[in-house]
Amino acid sequence: MARQKLGWAFAFCVVVLKPLLTVLTRRDWRGTDKLPSTGGCVLVANHVSHVDPLTYAHFVYDSGRLPRYLAKAEVMDVPVLGAILKSAGQIPVYRQSRTASEAFRAAVAAIDKGECVVVYPEGTITRDPDLWPMVGKTGAARIALSTGAPVIPTAQWGPQRLLAPYAKKPSLFPRKLIQVRVGDPVQLDDLRDQPLTPQVLREATDRIMDAITVLLGETRGEVAPTERFDPAAMHVPRTGNPNRWVKKQSRRQVLRRNRGKGTG
Repeated sequence: MARQKLGWAFAFCVVVLKPLLTVLTRRDWRGTDKLPSTGGCVLVANHVSHVDPLTYAHFVYDSGRLPRYLAKAEVMDVPVLGAILKSAGQIPVYRQSRTASEAFRAAVAAIDKGECVVVYPEGTITRDPDLWPMVGKTGAARIALSTGAPVIPTAQWGPQRLLAPYAKKPSLFPRKLIQVRVGDPVQLDDLRDQPLTPQVLREATDRIMDAITVLLGETRGEVAPTERFDPAAMHVPRTGNPNRWVKKQSRRQVLRRNRGKGTG
């Protein structure tokens, strides 16, 4: 399979990071033949750990494509890492800002150039207590419907054992099994000629999240919850460490109870 030119940033990652991941992990990648070998596509995945962009990039690269991630803009400001990501053509996402649309335009441009754009539809590590996919955001659907590119669903499992969500120290030994399963393209043909209304985008997003969830259930050998976790409905913030939020809420509840008792 012919490869794109790497450039110095991707070459650095292949020389330094790939051997490291090969040593530290075991891999079980299934359905890689369903990933288009050429042409623009939107690759969607669930998000379970801060380390899974690395393990997932390993999967994408070994499947014959170079990943273009939609990455948090803050990461681009990290010394060295930011320079590598920018040189590798990763797309900064300015969350909750007026410039968020710039990421959409950059993703569309990348798709039009035949590149493989990776999107985490959840926008952050899942807040679901059992790490099932939560309610998705509409960015991946908007990119796909605007470009006509196929949406390839994937599920990943195992990176959370290497680095638990929001943990600071990895668990390197014994070697962790990293599983990725690829599914058939999400069927969106009936939506492609329709105006991009909130209803159409939500329908497309729900189909995308359904496909990822089914794949994850097959990978885990478990049945997913019938109702997807919704951070808004549960009053859990989408950004930041949710564990800190839970602790703050617990402290507030204690203070309220103490105030209710009074001082006599």
